[in-house]
Amino acid sequence: MIFGLDITALLPFIAVGFAAQMVDGALGMAFGVISNTLLLSLGVPPAAASAGVHTVESFTTAVSGISHAIHKNVNWKLFFRLMIPGVIGGVLGAYVLSNIHADVAKPFILAYLTAIGLYLLWRSTHPTPVERSPKIVEPLGLIGGFLDAAGGGGWGPVVTSNLLVQGSSPRTTIGTVNTAEFFLTTTISATFITQLGWEAFTVATVGLLIGGVIAAPFGALLAKRVPATRLMFLVGVVLTLTSLYGLYRAIG
Repeated sequence: MIFGLDITALLPFIAVGFAAQMVDGALGMAFGVISNTLLLSLGVPPAAASAGVHTVESFTTAVSGISHAIHKNVNWKLFFRLMIPGVIGGVLGAYVLSNIHADVAKPFILAYLTAIGLYLLWRSTHPTPVERSPKIVEPLGLIGGFLDAAGGGGWGPVVTSNLLVQGSSPRTTIGTVNTAEFFLTTTISATFITQLGWEAFTVATVGLLIGGVIAAPFGALLAKRVPATRLMFLVGVVLTLTSLYGLYRAIG
C-alpha cells in the first residue's frame, strides 16, 4: 500500500501510462486517445475520463516538454503560434463536454484523421519532400485544443498530422506539439475542476500518472534519434489504427 492505494491495482495502469507516453513522446500523439479509451471501457463517464486524462497529462507533458527542449526538438516560433489558440480552444471544449454532449461530430472527425493517417503512410514511402514552414497553424491550435478537451484526446492527432502534411519537420513538429500541450492540458484540467470538482483522481489516473512520468524523457530521445521518414510512417500507423478503432466504436 502507498498512500492508501493497492500497488497490484496500480500496476496495469502504470504499464498503460508508460506505453502510452512512450508513443506520445516519440510521435506527438496517442496518450489521450489510449488512456481515455481505457477509462471509458472501465465505465468512467466521458467528462470524468477526459478530466482524469488531462490531469495526468499536466504532469507528463511538463516532463516531456522539458526533455524535448533539452534535445532541441522545439521550434519556439511555432510553439507560440500553437499554444495560445490551443489554450482558448481547450477551455471552450472542456466547458462544452462538462455541460453538453458533443459526440455528433466525432465519427466525421475520426474519418478525417484516418484519411490523414493513410496519407502520411503514403508520404513516408515516397521521396522526402523539401521541408517548409507550415502556413495554417493558429486554426489548427484552436481546433486541436477544442477537440482534445471535448473528445478526451485529439491535440496530437489533429495538430501533429496536419503540420506534417504541410511539410513541417517531423522531429521539431513532435517536440513543439508536445511542449505546447503542457499549457493546453493544464488549462483544460483547471476548467474541468471548476466544472466537476476533484472527481478525476482515481486509482486509474494515479497509475497513468506514474507510468507516464517515468516514460516521458525516453519519448523525446526517440523523437530525436529516429529518422524523419520512419517517424512519419509510425505517426501514420498510430493515427490510422487509433482513428479506425475510434470510428468503429463511435458508429457501433
